[in-house]
Amino acid sequence: MGSADTRKPHVKLRKWSIVALLVLLTSAVAAFAIVVAGLVSYPLIVSSSQDVGARNLSQLANVTANAIEQQGSGSGVGQGLIKTLQRESISAYLIPFGSPNLDDLPFDFPQTFVEQLNAGQNISGRVSSVQGEYLLEGRPLNVDGSVVLIQPISIAGASAGAIIWRLVLALALGLVIAVALGFFAAQRLARPLRRASTAAMSMASGSRGVELLSTGPKEVDEISASLNALDSALTASEARQREFLLSVSHEFRTPLTAVRGYSEAISDGIISGDEAVDAARLISSESTRLNRLVSDLLDLARLGSVDFAISEIRIDLEEFANEVRQVWGYRCQEQQVNLECEVFVNGGFIGDPIRIRQIVDNLAENALRLSPSHSTLAIRIQQLADSLVIEVRDSGPGLSPDDQMVAFEPGALYERYRGVRPVGTGIGLALVSRLATGMGGSAKVGPAPEGGARFTIEIPQRGQA
Repeated sequence: MGSADTRKPHVKLRKWSIVALLVLLTSAVAAFAIVVAGLVSYPLIVSSSQDVGARNLSQLANVTANAIEQQGSGSGVGQGLIKTLQRESISAYLIPFGSPNLDDLPFDFPQTFVEQLNAGQNISGRVSSVQGEYLLEGRPLNVDGSVVLIQPISIAGASAGAIIWRLVLALALGLVIAVALGFFAAQRLARPLRRASTAAMSMASGSRGVELLSTGPKEVDEISASLNALDSALTASEARQREFLLSVSHEFRTPLTAVRGYSEAISDGIISGDEAVDAARLISSESTRLNRLVSDLLDLARLGSVDFAISEIRIDLEEFANEVRQVWGYRCQEQQVNLECEVFVNGGFIGDPIRIRQIVDNLAENALRLSPSHSTLAIRIQQLADSLVIEVRDSGPGLSPDDQMVAFEPGALYERYRGVRPVGTGIGLALVSRLATGMGGSAKVGPAPEGGARFTIEIPQRGQA
């Protein structure tokens, strides 16, 4: 029976563009500001409107009192004043001195107000009833009594509604303007980012020479500069890779041509006898060269992968040095080059003997290739307290300071000196550097006392010997 699929379903989330996000953010900030402004402004506007209504009512109370006194006994008040009071929903009451009958008022008239009016004092205030809240203004008259004006507070603060609506319209217009400005700003910000994205996609598809202009904010300019630097680095790296492949293909072509030519000559019977034996030896030599080239390439590739392993075994440095002296003594004798092998060891060393031997062989091969006849090739093996130092010197043409900067880069010296001086595959020194780094050591190059180049490799011990 098959088990149930317990995997969670994959939910594809929608990704918002930076323009939409910035517009949404701008709108949210503007809307929040509008809400806050409205909440703060509303009580202030209402209070201010009621204060204005109270001042207007006070002025109308003064005018009404003056009009009544001028006409005498409260009769003949001007029609204009009456219309004004009616338009503003203001009710006027004449209150005689003494103990007046106040039943006509829509609220309980405070006794303190009666006493103040009888004393000839103006009164102002607010009173409440079941019908609502009122503004009140009272003025004593020279004639018998006083006049009281009342106005519903909702009427007195009616102008607040109009002010609030105007404020809402203004804030809404501000929101529209904020959204438009946010959209414009987002477009300006997103434009260089879109160009950067397009440039990155072009580089990913293989285009080179893509140049971005710095036209945005500082952070966007940094992205443009980084992409420009990446484009330059990719161009240089790919150019070096092409040169390296060309050089390696050239190295393959030469021995393959010799192998093919001599093998065809032998099979066709063109070469026979001793000449065939010599041709077979040449074919064997060229095959060995091809095998060495393939091995170097595999080692170089393996050093950059996860399966590159370093052994940790005890090495007898005396035996190791004797093998080096024997092998390279014979090679130097064939080339009529004097070998000086200096050995300063005092016991065992924990490390990888195969990798260390690869380092010695590659350096010695490179040095012997450049050493003229009757010159000196020096190999120095020195054991320190917790490391092993290998030094190889030659009497060749040496390396300039600029050469030393790129000596361990694959194919760099090969391209510089191909056809000028004897060169190998262009990967031997790169292999030495990566082997040393892989074992936690270092590789250096400098001038040699013999006149050529000096390569120094230091490898730390990987355990207790």
